[in-house]
Amino acid sequence: MELKDIQSLYDPREIPIDKVGIKGIRYPVSVLDRRRGVQHTVAEVNMFVDLPREFKGTHMSRFIEVLNEFREEIHIKNIPFILERMREKLSARAAHLEISFPYFLKKEAPVTGSPSLMEYQCLIAGAKTEDRLDIVLGVKVPVMTVCPCSQAISEIGAHNQRGEVTLRVRFRRFVWIEDLIEIVEESASSPVYPLLKRPDEKHVTETAHRRPRFVEDVVREVARRLLEHPEITWFAVSAENFESIHAHNAYAYIERHRGTIRIQAE
Repeated sequence: MELKDIQSLYDPREIPIDKVGIKGIRYPVSVLDRRRGVQHTVAEVNMFVDLPREFKGTHMSRFIEVLNEFREEIHIKNIPFILERMREKLSARAAHLEISFPYFLKKEAPVTGSPSLMEYQCLIAGAKTEDRLDIVLGVKVPVMTVCPCSQAISEIGAHNQRGEVTLRVRFRRFVWIEDLIEIVEESASSPVYPLLKRPDEKHVTETAHRRPRFVEDVVREVARRLLEHPEITWFAVSAENFESIHAHNAYAYIERHRGTIRIQAE
């Protein structure tokens, strides 16, 4: 029996849809790891294409078929090929792919060297048409900051808090996730560690108090470093402090574009 293809029927409203597809599918992916080569993790994947005005719907099962075609070869260097396959499979003008995943780095305490794993939330977002490719790499980095104002007006100590820096970049050539994390951590009062012994706590506290930072300082420091980076063409960085003595959070944001965006997949 021939089954009717409802999605391909004509839609009389003739209103095109910018993005249609699937969200929230969990799937194993491979991420390039500077130290170990490859790190295997589980991502949440969103996949979309545009839908011309004359069609009633898209074929949702075809998105999963594309994922299955690539299987364990889903990583940042393959994003252009996955996007192009989505365009072909779904007869679309534009394809969009969002992959968010936890990324783990071995991190040693600053004095004792006690090793542990630190989790960072990362994002790879790609979009492709026939003549344009756009890829954004993002990471969320927990940091610690000491308030410069509190330090300046207090006879003893200063209040400090944990914060989160969200960084997204476009680039000419491949950029390591680890490089972005290091830029952020070096711009705060102190990195956050998964494991600290007493000598480490003393070191972190004293180091942070020698480097007080507002959220404004953090985003400016990140921006300064990225503006000097030869491969970064665009960035957006935000810092949010989960304030320890206020009933609100502190927030700052900078976005900059550095010339024509040309993505080169290696």
